[in-house]
Amino acid sequence: MIRMVIAEDQQMLLGALATLLDLEEGIEVVGKAGDGEELLRLARELKPDICMLDIEMPKKDGLDAAGELKDFPCRVIILTTYARSGYFQRAKNAGVHGYLLKDSPSDDLAASIRKIHEGAKIYDPELVDLAFTDPSPLTEREKQVVALMSEGKNTKAIAESLFIAPATVRNYVSIILDKLGVTNRIEAIQYCQEKGWI
Repeated sequence: MIRMVIAEDQQMLLGALATLLDLEEGIEVVGKAGDGEELLRLARELKPDICMLDIEMPKKDGLDAAGELKDFPCRVIILTTYARSGYFQRAKNAGVHGYLLKDSPSDDLAASIRKIHEGAKIYDPELVDLAFTDPSPLTEREKQVVALMSEGKNTKAIAESLFIAPATVRNYVSIILDKLGVTNRIEAIQYCQEKGWI
């Protein structure tokens, strides 16, 4: 029996998914969560075989929760409406075993769950195509600068972290904004996160 916990903030969809999967032979939904924090609590308590989660949820989003599930002995599936290369890249970095889209037929979902339980990794083909069509124009050092900006560090703190001069950081920021075609640091961070470059 494959024991599952599902996390989805839309209650009607959560109920429908749980009912649908409970009807499948060999699958039992043992827990339902409305947000990422509740999912982590249920994963600790119930020790499921598979956690299946949406991305955009309150308190803790699905990608952050997936990252925290890395150390759990369960397999993690992202089930979402978002076919974005950045989300897919973040999910892969979090070590998820499946990234499936909600518009897939229910028979495909159950079959994917079974295969993932047996050890396979399954990613929606649309996402795999996206992942290879959008290489980052940033150098490794420029990515480091954006990553530190995303942590809320100012120019001085970034300079100290990378052992470079503040003027050098300002040069990097200027180059990054130019390469990405954005006007400020916030837009640069958002753009890079959407693309999965940081």
